[in-house]
Amino acid sequence: MTRRRHLYLLMAVFISSCSTTKFLAPGQKLYTGAKVNITDKNTTKSEAGDLKSEMEGLLRPKPNAKILGLRFKLWVYFKTRTNKKKGLRHYLNSHFGEPPVLVSSVDLDKNAHVLQSRLQNESYFQAQVNGDTVSKKKTSEAIYTILTGPSYHYRKIGFPTSDDDLDTAVAGTSPKTLLKPGDKFNLDIIKAERVRIDARLKEEGFFYFAPEDLIMRYDSTIKDHQVDMYVTVKPATPDEARWIYRVRNIYVYPNYSLKDTSLKLDSAVKYRWYNVIDPKNTIHPYAFKNTVLLHPGDIYNRTEHNNSLSRFIELGPYRFVKNRFEDVTPDSALLDIYYFLTPQKKKSLQAEILVRQTSANYDGTQLNLNFRDRNTFKGAELYTLNFSVSRDVQFGKYNAGYNVYQFGVKPTLSWPRFISPFNFNSDNAFIPRTNLTLGYTLIDRSKLYNLNSFMGSWGYTWKPGLHTQHEFDLLSVTYVQPSNVTKIYTDSISKTGNPALAHVIDKQFTFGPSYSYTFTNTTEDQKVNTYYYSSKLSLSGNLLGIVTGADTLHGKVSKLFGTPFNQYIKLENEVRYFHKLSTNSKLATRLMVDVGLPYGNSTILPYTQQFFIGGANSLRGFQAHSIGPGTYIIPEELTKGTNFLPDESGDIKIEANVEYRAKLFSVVNGALFMDAGNIWDMRPHADLPGAAFSFTHFINQMAVDWGFGLRFDFTVLLLRTDLGFPVRYPFPAGQPYKFNFHGPVLNLAIGYPF
Repeated sequence: MTRRRHLYLLMAVFISSCSTTKFLAPGQKLYTGAKVNITDKNTTKSEAGDLKSEMEGLLRPKPNAKILGLRFKLWVYFKTRTNKKKGLRHYLNSHFGEPPVLVSSVDLDKNAHVLQSRLQNESYFQAQVNGDTVSKKKTSEAIYTILTGPSYHYRKIGFPTSDDDLDTAVAGTSPKTLLKPGDKFNLDIIKAERVRIDARLKEEGFFYFAPEDLIMRYDSTIKDHQVDMYVTVKPATPDEARWIYRVRNIYVYPNYSLKDTSLKLDSAVKYRWYNVIDPKNTIHPYAFKNTVLLHPGDIYNRTEHNNSLSRFIELGPYRFVKNRFEDVTPDSALLDIYYFLTPQKKKSLQAEILVRQTSANYDGTQLNLNFRDRNTFKGAELYTLNFSVSRDVQFGKYNAGYNVYQFGVKPTLSWPRFISPFNFNSDNAFIPRTNLTLGYTLIDRSKLYNLNSFMGSWGYTWKPGLHTQHEFDLLSVTYVQPSNVTKIYTDSISKTGNPALAHVIDKQFTFGPSYSYTFTNTTEDQKVNTYYYSSKLSLSGNLLGIVTGADTLHGKVSKLFGTPFNQYIKLENEVRYFHKLSTNSKLATRLMVDVGLPYGNSTILPYTQQFFIGGANSLRGFQAHSIGPGTYIIPEELTKGTNFLPDESGDIKIEANVEYRAKLFSVVNGALFMDAGNIWDMRPHADLPGAAFSFTHFINQMAVDWGFGLRFDFTVLLLRTDLGFPVRYPFPAGQPYKFNFHGPVLNLAIGYPF
């Protein structure tokens, strides 16, 4: 009992120390918020609850914010008041403090009028609202009493019936009307209906029509609280708004600046259906054939026009695009369209330096140089050259000199069109691209080996809509040549007989197509639930392996250019789901299921195509690439005396993550997370016990961790720190599923893990 009394006393002292009303001047009362009471018995409990929540959201001002029931920001404001304009007290007062909201600032009549107007706009034509205050010592609360009266519902919806072009067009939109018989009258939906009709008419050539040209008449004198709604065209609508406009001429200005005042139509060069005014010949006219979607003689269509504007920007060389429409003559329904394009700088060079620390006990630095040449061959092509060099050094007890140095160069040429013998047409807002990529990477693992990797690919990227994207590499080739393999590494292979270690320094030759599909709506912050899905299918050597009868398991190894090639099918899948819990918090989840099937000329996926798990963007309670495959554990003799930690890889990967994210204050966000997963080999290996995948045992072989972290969101950069605690290592089949808590792993990274 004594301990409990001490606890109560401590809580009372804390609460009293945070009391804020004692700082108020005599006669002042702190406003603590408002309540809305709906007294109409005709309103159902569900309707009353929804209305109450909506009405409370309209009330102003808002009371001082609370944290765990305490007005902490208000307390900070009072405790840090100062007349100084700088210093720590001023900073705390102005950035973390919140001045008191007094009841004297509450306008009851104005709030009551706002609530009554909103109710009348939402079918409660007879609504009445009264406001009052209830005071307790130095606090006061507002009470709003609402008598809604009956709600009014639509009995019928009427559209124009005359043969006029405009009336006919308006009537043609009726099948998709937002106004339905039986629904409640709602002014916001009525306004949205006008906008909807206008948007539809803009697709049918009514260039000068506007939502204001529609009158929404309603009759509320019908019995049983019903409303007849009539959609009509305003009689005073001008002739121009009633005409259907067509396109006459289209002009493109690819080198426009604000200094240009003349249209220079005499220098126009006609290319197919549009004209290009470019006296300096900065770009070939054919470059715009995928951007100008409207044609002479076409009925004006706002969607096609907006898609053209988007495509001009997507083209690449242009920073801004401005358009203008001109009537051909005052009394005709013809339009000339002008597109004015302001170029970006043709060439640019960007440099960035990254500093990182990984859970595999490496301190690293990386330099990236990115060169861009826009409109390389005057066809809106984009040439990029990426150069990178990095150095990762082991630290702590693992500091044995097994450092990693990397050098890479990757030139890419991208055309804003399909280069193909077949003709592909698209008319959305996104330009398809053809990409040619080459690359070379050198990986130098000190005291172990070097890997020289050469790659090249030819493929296409296109977006059929805002949320989806397709990538198809018609051919992707990778050749990896090992060199400078040391005795330390070869001895580690002979000691353990680990085929995965030997596979790292094999010559690797992969070639074949790949296809990936991505869907995401995660940029739509207003949605409660958002999703991300990505899937990729990769093939290598399939047809050639079948033709040559490759069968490594039976001693028949096929070669191409004197090197055995890899033969496999690989499928990667990733699903992310985000659920918004409140304005400042969300739940983020991810599931990854990746499978690679080596066959024919291969018994294991090439090292560059295998899966890894663990690290800052994976299982954060484990060192990078340190888990698996399966229940396999590196023999102690492999690392004894050397501290060499090889990367663990596999043909199959399953990983699941869940993370709670919440804003704490200012730029600081917090997170609680749990990760689970592992990797496996497709086939068993005598020297890798427990590494093969099993449908009956894989759940019991999942590694699990939990942890927490901080994210510092500087808008242009998000710095992340995660502290992960391993709670379960993979156990062999037959052992019970149990948790064991181990020491933490600190991860420093940039950006979210998913």
